[in-house]
Amino acid sequence: MFYYNRYLCKKFIDMAKVLGIGNALVDIMTRLDHDEHLERFKLPKGSMTLADEILVEEVTRATLHLEKIQSSGGSAANTINGLAKLGVETAFMGKVGKDEVGDFFHEDLVKNKINPILYFSDNPSGQAIALVSPDSERTFATYLGAAVELAADDLKAEDFQGYDYFHIEGYLVQNHALIEMALKLAKENGLKVSLDLASYNVVESNLEFLKKVVREYVDILFANEEEARAYTGKTPGEALHEMGDQVEIAIVKTGNKGSMIKKGDDRIAVDIIPVKALDTTGAGDLYASGFLYGLSLEFPLDKCGKIGAILGGNVIEVMGAKMDDIRWERIRSKIAAL
Repeated sequence: MFYYNRYLCKKFIDMAKVLGIGNALVDIMTRLDHDEHLERFKLPKGSMTLADEILVEEVTRATLHLEKIQSSGGSAANTINGLAKLGVETAFMGKVGKDEVGDFFHEDLVKNKINPILYFSDNPSGQAIALVSPDSERTFATYLGAAVELAADDLKAEDFQGYDYFHIEGYLVQNHALIEMALKLAKENGLKVSLDLASYNVVESNLEFLKKVVREYVDILFANEEEARAYTGKTPGEALHEMGDQVEIAIVKTGNKGSMIKKGDDRIAVDIIPVKALDTTGAGDLYASGFLYGLSLEFPLDKCGKIGAILGGNVIEVMGAKMDDIRWERIRSKIAAL
């Protein structure tokens, strides 16, 4: 166990609350023995491809002999889970089917002390097949199912009340009406908006809309190197500058080179922590958890970035986006040592 001084205990009492919204998916992590599977199914390495039930069945059949791990997932849900593990009061909004997969997702939220704000569909729950290459890069074939049915009409103003931050995943931007309604309700209720761009191909296909909502609603913008290039057409450093002119805080994650943060005229570089990479799934999601955790305690930006690096570095040492309690205890001790 670890302890906090009186100042930090008070900060915990005053800690901001975080609401997330995203595709409610159950991840099926599959470790590939080679990348020929990706070529066979025409899945661009490192991307997220929307799949129908037929493709999901074909990929599942072709990888039956490989190691698999199942867990609740989706980008925003991963970030919210990380925040909950650090003691932040959280909630997650999404849509699932009335099936075993949906039950699994709901039970996982409750188990991790996340307030479930779930809507239900008669269609099957969404699943994301995450194919992890030998070099640890992950490629998603995602069947959205019920998750994609989350609509603007589902959202209620009261669901946004009592929270301080609203975290949204970029994968949702393909539903423009939903995104705009969610952002409008968040702002009307005084929430700071955090957006993770999520995938370069999603950014490319929704660029004009993304730039509009970022300028109008977003306070905190996360992107990795590829997403930042897709969003701005520029190198990471130049992209950070452009993004930082549009939002209060911009973050560009550059893999093993660390991350860069910009707020106003301040620009900060944060190093990674030494790790033995196994699977990069959830690295960006958990970085966002750590960063938002730091913000919830009003830590300086360099410390927010360091906490993000601790969480992002730890999750790539395990298969999937979930870590066991022993690792989380070590993470909390490292954060306390900061």
